[in-house]
Amino acid sequence: MKQAKNLPLAYILTGWLLLGLSTFGFSQQIRTAAEQADLYLPLLYGKKVGVVGNQTSILPQSNSKHLVDFLVEKKVNVTKVFVPEHGFRGTADAGEKVDNSVDAKTGLPIVSLYGNNKKPSADQLKDLDVLVFDLQDVGVRFFTYISTLHYVMEACAEQSKPLILLDRPNPNGNYVDGPILKKGFESFVGMHPIPLVHGLSIGELAQMINGEKWLKEGVQVDLTVIPVSNWNHGMAYELPVKPSPNLPNVLSIRLYPSTCLFEGTVVSLGRGTYFPFQVYGYPHSRFGDFTFTPVGIDGMSKTPPHQDKLCYGRDLRKESLDQSFTLSYLLEAYQRSEMKEKFFNSYFNTLVGTDELKKQILAGKTETEIRATWKQGLQDYAALRRKYLIYP
Repeated sequence: MKQAKNLPLAYILTGWLLLGLSTFGFSQQIRTAAEQADLYLPLLYGKKVGVVGNQTSILPQSNSKHLVDFLVEKKVNVTKVFVPEHGFRGTADAGEKVDNSVDAKTGLPIVSLYGNNKKPSADQLKDLDVLVFDLQDVGVRFFTYISTLHYVMEACAEQSKPLILLDRPNPNGNYVDGPILKKGFESFVGMHPIPLVHGLSIGELAQMINGEKWLKEGVQVDLTVIPVSNWNHGMAYELPVKPSPNLPNVLSIRLYPSTCLFEGTVVSLGRGTYFPFQVYGYPHSRFGDFTFTPVGIDGMSKTPPHQDKLCYGRDLRKESLDQSFTLSYLLEAYQRSEMKEKFFNSYFNTLVGTDELKKQILAGKTETEIRATWKQGLQDYAALRRKYLIYP
């Protein structure tokens, strides 16, 4: 596979232009699977249906109607809703406990798949005939919606329940990059031996998980992927809603693979501001000239790192949308810190899915030298990825 790293800005802008023109009828519109009801409603009628969804599960061209509301209107027998991290309406902070509840609008029971119950139980699935999965991924291994996907697939396979996945474009789907997750470093922020930026739609990833028998004991689910229409991996795509409370815009999503690495360090990535993942800093002037003060913000970050402390660092809000994964921000902050081992916290290796990167940084390796060690793994993954592509 030819990797589309460092795409020229003109290429990105062309994607945005085409998407904008489609709105006015000059080209075909991108249509998510949820918007192509004729492809999946016949598979649901006459069945007891569970939906795995959240605030991203909408029909953008239908005034952003929620999938659950749409299915209920279409007389589909939806009996239960399962929700991932951030909850049904997407208002829970990262890592915040999400409780079982009832949806005020529809009266449907809501089952949390975050916290102690990450995998639907046999009892939770026993009264269902089929599950529909519709969550917006951002194409990065540690974004936990794909971990929820894994557990839902596994539960459905074990209980012989078919799974219908409504696919959505990957806003970071134009390239593949980063280290492959190393065996022994599996966690809820990294469950599969894939690169940090995996370059797949969530439907393509589901096919890979199933086909490679990565579920427990190699079980496979009866999987149907409803594809996106008029989209390919080279096209830019702006999400119609925030995929999570702290990814508020296009730039934050493009920077996310790079700046999220600060979660494994002493550095703030801007949680507790209205521009998370678009700045970074620490309470010491050696980190840079830009300043910000993290504060508690309901629905985003109630207790952010370095809360109420003046942080010094860099403002990335003027960075180009022509973004791909880079270690430059991390390496610069590490060098400015002069902290050596204390720069990292215990979460770093779990987040990046390997202990090699930390060792390389401590040894003073450059980004070029570090990237050279990823080459073979990315080449092997490229061959694997080709087997499961739905879109060019």
